Amino acid sequence: MATPALVILAAGMGSRYGGLKQIEPVGPGGEVVLDYSVFDAQRAGFTDVVFVIRRDIEAAFREQVGRRFEPRLNIRYVFQESGRLPGGHRSPPGRTKPWGTGHALWCASEALAQPFAVINADDFYGSDSFRRLGQFLGAPAAEAVAPAVRGCMVGFKLARTLSEFGTVSRGICQADAAGRLGTVEECPAIGRKAGKILHEGTGGAAREFTGNEIVSMNCWGFSPGVFPFLEKHLVAFLDAKGTDPKAEFYLPSAVAAMIRRGEATVDVLSTEADWFGVTYREDHPQVVAALRRLIAAGVYPEKLWA
Repeated sequence: MATPALVILAAGMGSRYGGLKQIEPVGPGGEVVLDYSVFDAQRAGFTDVVFVIRRDIEAAFREQVGRRFEPRLNIRYVFQESGRLPGGHRSPPGRTKPWGTGHALWCASEALAQPFAVINADDFYGSDSFRRLGQFLGAPAAEAVAPAVRGCMVGFKLARTLSEFGTVSRGICQADAAGRLGTVEECPAIGRKAGKILHEGTGGAAREFTGNEIVSMNCWGFSPGVFPFLEKHLVAFLDAKGTDPKAEFYLPSAVAAMIRRGEATVDVLSTEADWFGVTYREDHPQVVAALRRLIAAGVYPEKLWA
């Protein structure tokens, strides 16, 4: 079996953060968040990395990030472009915003012929997440019932994934007794308020969470067999919302749709790891401090690529 690849989604606009957060240093040696993901993935047996980026950040991304991986791993780049669409669809006039994480993964399909994990560039997932992904993708697991494909998702506890500086969007997951993902409910505005974890829903109604709910942080594993199903759902999304200049095709929603239709089964790989990321610019110092603590504890070397 081929060793797994790591797909890193790095084409996001970073609008809430106020800049290209994918190449903002957080480590003592100038490392960015995704450096730690690549480091952990390599330790877990991943040998290939596919970066999904925008063309307008290519030069800066290659120079500031990609070049340090090239002597160590097989590196490929693919581009997420708003006009790159299946099924004869065209981007509406004036749209420059990418079509979301599901579209980003679809753009990477041509570069993948082996099992793969897919993550966000600006999220820190921890070494346990990549160990679990590597074990799942590297094992000769039982196949799902044809024509479904089998995948996995690393699930984090909601309380470990919040920002102190604003609300976040999270996919609340429900699993069955066998640990298979059932549903993913997108909640776009979850945050802490008055000591509670709340989602401000439509009509002013607030929903309270315990913090122990399992959430999707876009940390998935699949075989290339997922791509025909992903494309089918992308086409259906474009048929319905292709003229909406702000619509986005989210990967968790696409996976949930595959599960509902019996096209995929997804094992939930739970972890107690702390997730952290740079959703807002104010998150940056806390990410730096968290990595410093991990380095002091011996989890990572002072300089990853020395």
